[in-house]
Amino acid sequence: MHKRGKIILVFLLIAWMAQPGFTQEKEDLDQAEEATPGKVSLNLGADLVTRYVWRGQNYGNAPAIQPTLSLDAFGFSLGAWGSYSLSRYTFHVNDTTTVEDNYSEIDLFISYHYAFFTLVLTDYYAPIPIDTLPGANYFNWKNTSTWHTLELTLMLDGPEKFPIQFIAATLIYGADKGKDTTGVYGTGSTNNFSTYFELSYPFNVKGFSIRPFIGGIPFGSAWYGPKAGINNIGINVTKEIPVSKKFTLPIQGKLVFNPMSKKAYLVFILSI
Repeated sequence: MHKRGKIILVFLLIAWMAQPGFTQEKEDLDQAEEATPGKVSLNLGADLVTRYVWRGQNYGNAPAIQPTLSLDAFGFSLGAWGSYSLSRYTFHVNDTTTVEDNYSEIDLFISYHYAFFTLVLTDYYAPIPIDTLPGANYFNWKNTSTWHTLELTLMLDGPEKFPIQFIAATLIYGADKGKDTTGVYGTGSTNNFSTYFELSYPFNVKGFSIRPFIGGIPFGSAWYGPKAGINNIGINVTKEIPVSKKFTLPIQGKLVFNPMSKKAYLVFILSI
């Protein structure tokens, strides 16, 4: 294992194990949800988004449907999350190949929540977007060619009096490579262990849930940007719209700036 990867992995594991007990970028996976001890529940839902933006990165350039399925019990959550764009977009595979296709992604995850902490292992899979490219076979797990990427995430969700939220996430296996001989991230032969940190502080104002956030990376990555810096800063606003006495419809607006790529996004999200 690369020295950088060893240091980051040890840091995350120590932080995890140092808690009183062992403790989900994609927006749904990035919000820790406490499961009621001893209670088993099956959850099914979906988001309709005007654009899929995750950790400051834009995926698909089109509206998308994003379903979620999870089984929660005894603090554990086991589930799947997906994103499927509703229209085609142009994607550059390399300097000579350009294709049009619909972006699709399916992620599996398992998490454990204890007190204020959650530990998550996520498998990201997005053969972007052509499933005929080398290594795109879903069952290919060879580190040098797989399109799967495993990520270990430690999350802090503070108490009600100080509801600060913190995320530390590191890609530990698969389609996250370092630099090649020309210095380009993502085309090397060894794992890069791309790491992302995010800090947010949610609060409520007159029926609106507001969450300003800021996120960044400590070194370059094909996933986030070519150098260390802030790549995700903005605000998320959620409102519960009453539909009946027992049912509400959550809607979200998210304003995102990425100083690294010099891009900005305004996203609307409808959850069912």
